[in-house]
Amino acid sequence: MGKSKRNSPKPDSNRAQKLAERRAAQEQAAQVVTRPFEGLAAECDLVALREFVPSATATLKLSPNVAAEREVTLATVLPGAVAALVRAGDEPIGFVGTQVQHQGANPATDLAAAILWTQSAEPGESLSAASTGGTTLTDVLDTGAGLDLTVHQDFNWWVPAGVTPDPQVAATIEQANQAIMPSARLELGADSIGAAWWVDAGEKAHVRWVRPEDEDALMLALARLHAAGELHLGEDSRFAGSFRTHGLLVPVFDLDREKHATEWEPAAREFGARLAAALKNDAPLTSEERRSRDGLRSRQVTLR
Repeated sequence: MGKSKRNSPKPDSNRAQKLAERRAAQEQAAQVVTRPFEGLAAECDLVALREFVPSATATLKLSPNVAAEREVTLATVLPGAVAALVRAGDEPIGFVGTQVQHQGANPATDLAAAILWTQSAEPGESLSAASTGGTTLTDVLDTGAGLDLTVHQDFNWWVPAGVTPDPQVAATIEQANQAIMPSARLELGADSIGAAWWVDAGEKAHVRWVRPEDEDALMLALARLHAAGELHLGEDSRFAGSFRTHGLLVPVFDLDREKHATEWEPAAREFGARLAAALKNDAPLTSEERRSRDGLRSRQVTLR
């Protein structure tokens, strides 16, 4: 006589439902791409635009494989946080957003689908959510091209020049403008690594530096600098911690907000050189460096 499987839940039981929900969650987690923008020269800026830059735009350089019908502008956020829209005019322009209301599992394939949608959509149309297909962002963009960014301190670019918005749109723009924080991308030279962004958050200013290196290697380098007292951007700065997002590590520094963004660029270049040297150091960590590493990890936050 066969033995019954005591651990097998009844099909309609609460346990069976919980197991099914757990399997579904595991399958969904397996589909999430850890580093969606990998393989693109613009990876670090794409992460910054998606996560914390308030208002910026850049004309995208599409892959030669894309039959481009019109120009496409990448933006941090579009009106209504839609995925894409086509602005009417003598020469219609496509716009795609990185900060969207409806997000899929892979922001890169969502963005690729939105870019392709702009090529066939009618002027005046908008796309609330991208329908992710099999096309990846590396298929759609020139992988070796960076972003020629324009950083805005408002959202007035939502309305084309010479056009008077209706009262509701004007009120929305005014509300968005009041909430925006002054931001700038630090210009550190052609040899700089990653994307360093300054923001005036009110009581303090910050630099968030999106780095492309392997997370573990970067954490060890930061620990070496911390143990040596070199984890800073000079006087009136303090290392605040780091966060992980889209497979990258982002060190954050608190700054004196009385200084303009450009005043931090020399110190940031010096820090970049110190960090590059620390990344090349493959010696075992000292006991003090290990303590620094453990302390830095305890202050690390994961966004997504």
